[in-house]
Amino acid sequence: PLLFPRGDLAASGARNWRVRTRMLVVFLFASIVPLLVMAVATTVRVRTMRGADIGTAAEHLQDLIIVQGVLVATGLLLAIVLARFLADSVSAPLRELQAAMVRVERGDLQAHCAVVSNDEIGAVTAGFNHMVDELRDRELIHEAFGRYVSPEIRDEILSGRTDLTGDQRDVTIVFADLRGFTTWVEASPATEVVEGLNAYFTEMEQAVRAHGGLVLQFIGDEIEAVFGAPLADEQHADHAVAAALEMQQRLEAWNAVRLRSGLRTLDHGIGIHSGTVVAGNIGSTRRMSYALVGDAVNVASRIESLNKQFGSHILVSGATRERLRAPVPLQALPAVRVKGRSAEVEVYRLA
Repeated sequence: PLLFPRGDLAASGARNWRVRTRMLVVFLFASIVPLLVMAVATTVRVRTMRGADIGTAAEHLQDLIIVQGVLVATGLLLAIVLARFLADSVSAPLRELQAAMVRVERGDLQAHCAVVSNDEIGAVTAGFNHMVDELRDRELIHEAFGRYVSPEIRDEILSGRTDLTGDQRDVTIVFADLRGFTTWVEASPATEVVEGLNAYFTEMEQAVRAHGGLVLQFIGDEIEAVFGAPLADEQHADHAVAAALEMQQRLEAWNAVRLRSGLRTLDHGIGIHSGTVVAGNIGSTRRMSYALVGDAVNVASRIESLNKQFGSHILVSGATRERLRAPVPLQALPAVRVKGRSAEVEVYRLA
């Protein structure tokens, strides 16, 4: 077994020498042992001098002084070596730990300290490494989660303040679907389609985020987004309409760039509907996603498909119109009957 084992806290064959034990060992070898040796040497010399004449006694006394001098020098040297050894075994890992803490304070989560003992210092070092690993994992989760939701929603969910197990929410749902997608796919190289589709989704997702919405999924060339979940939003209808307008503006700007590059321009239709849904983590035990369930989802999708019938870009349902707080230029269209609904649905064209 090693006095100062190198390795982790569970190193095999290593004794757990605490810092206090080390100090007692150093004190024993640096102070007590030399004193005991000196006492034994003095006792032996004194016994030898008994009954001796003055000359012989003087010689023994002279030898005793030399022996004591050697013992004192040896004790001092041993004390210095052991004290230095003890100081280094304590201060070196603490200096490394301090430097690593400074790195973490500056945002460097790759900092790591070698665990060189299984005492209290080793336990603190191992705990620090574990803490940094946890921070790094949380940072990775933040970055990964941030790809799907806005930073505000991400922080709210990770803080535990938002329940994702399932609840009823009044929300506004937005569906956007590219027109002529099949024709574009058939007439264009695969790489161009993938790059174009990713660029389109990026533009639309940024518009949704800018107004507090959450893109739930990309389905082929279709986007499903929600406003009012998982974070409550009293103005979810207004924000959804504002996002739809920005989505249309971004599409026009993106098409201008594609046109200058000699690429095909694209068009889309957007459907907006508000209603009560069940929102929460839905899926299997191995894979889940935040999703909406309810009639409102079906109606929003059906309204989006009506853009082809009316030759429009953005359609808003009567339910969404009722929830709007700010005035929006809407043109009433004939009520329609959508699949899955017995009653007709009021539809408005967003100018």
